Amino acid sequence: MTRVAAIDCGTNSIRLLVADAHPDTGELVDLDRRMKIVRLGQGVDRTGRLAPEALERTFAACREYAAAIKEHGAERIRFVATSASRDAENRDEFVSGVLDILGVEPEVITGDQEAAYSFTGATKELGPVDGDSYLVVDIGGGSTEFVVGDDHVRAARSVDIGCVRLTERHLVRDGVISDPPTDTEIAAIRADIEAALDLAEQTVPLREARTLVGLAGSVTTVAAIALGLPEYDSAAIHHSLIPYDQVQEIATRLLHATHEERAAIPVMHSGRVDVIGAGALVLLAIMERTGAQEVVVSEHDILDGIAWAAAAAV
Repeated sequence: MTRVAAIDCGTNSIRLLVADAHPDTGELVDLDRRMKIVRLGQGVDRTGRLAPEALERTFAACREYAAAIKEHGAERIRFVATSASRDAENRDEFVSGVLDILGVEPEVITGDQEAAYSFTGATKELGPVDGDSYLVVDIGGGSTEFVVGDDHVRAARSVDIGCVRLTERHLVRDGVISDPPTDTEIAAIRADIEAALDLAEQTVPLREARTLVGLAGSVTTVAAIALGLPEYDSAAIHHSLIPYDQVQEIATRLLHATHEERAAIPVMHSGRVDVIGAGALVLLAIMERTGAQEVVVSEHDILDGIAWAAAAAV
């Protein structure tokens, strides 16, 4: 057994997992799993730089996580940074800040590495699929990863469609977000998604796998709404099966709702209120492209893959 700490710093959120990894059994026992919305990718698509206030929000979360890691006595720490920090001109400022706080340098990984971690985290406990394969999709804030594999990754691709990026690109004008979006704005988001799916399909056979596994906050929030939960419940959401018809209905409702209507949904995290419509539309478009009649929703994702990588490090 190895006690590890894994941190996943994405465009919208930063998450911590402290767990005991048992490589012989393939079991990862959670000790502490938490998430904060820091919106590190605020404005990156437009400016190419990480905003000072976004960096400070992220560093504040890192200080909180450092205290939790020390309390649990993790033997190894692995910090992975994804889309926003890949894109930023001033990512060195981000790297040095994390190093000062946590004592480890963040790994600014490629989209392919991100996809592989997501696949491991999502499928390790599902086990092999006899004669079939998984399509794992991780819908993040800045990018979406597509991975096809069975007991290993066979093809992977990261494309720049994420709930934050699409929202900022199409729904924000002079600092004001459309409330609700117009049909023209929704069509523009959809066009970007379809173009990105064309790109992903050049590398990943999206229609080949029978089992679609969906990861990250946009997917789990749609699942929580579909399940009618009075509050967010990870255990109920994990491995739930959400049919296409429900995804279509929820995505349409979210895209045409006002900020207040979305915020009033019991399971809605305050940091997702303005970006959930775009995220739900990405999931819907993927299901339409692949012909998937349902999505298996996983609460285990890139964070769990990072933890397994930390446990395997020598």
